[in-house]
Amino acid sequence: MSLGSKINVESKGVLMNLVFYLAVGMIFLALLPMTDFAPHLGIIGIFSLIASYGMFRKRNWTIWLIVILFFVATTFSVYMLYYYLFSDYLLGIGMLAYLILTWVSTAYVASKRGSLES
Repeated sequence: MSLGSKINVESKGVLMNLVFYLAVGMIFLALLPMTDFAPHLGIIGIFSLIASYGMFRKRNWTIWLIVILFFVATTFSVYMLYYYLFSDYLLGIGMLAYLILTWVSTAYVASKRGSLES
C-alpha cells in the first residue's frame, strides 16, 4: 500500500505541501534552542505544523492559516535576506528557498482550495 493511499491524499501536490509545512514546522522548532528561543521562530513553526495537520484532515480553516503564513513567512524571509544576505550566504540561500517555496505552496493551495475543503 502506497503512502498516498494510506494518508488519503488524492493529489501529489497536496502531499508535497503537507510535507513542506511539516518539515518547515519541525525545522523552525528545532532551531529554537539555537537562537535563544526567538518567539517568531516558534510561532512560524507551530503555525506550519497546524497547517500541515489541517491539510491532512482537510479542514476549512487551513486555507486561511496558509494565507496568514504566507504574509508572515514573506515578511520574515525578506527581513532576513535584507540583513544577512551578504554576511551569511548559506542563511541567505536558505531564506530565498523558503521564500520561493512558500509562494509556490500558497499559490497551489489557493488554486486547489475547492478540493481541500471538506
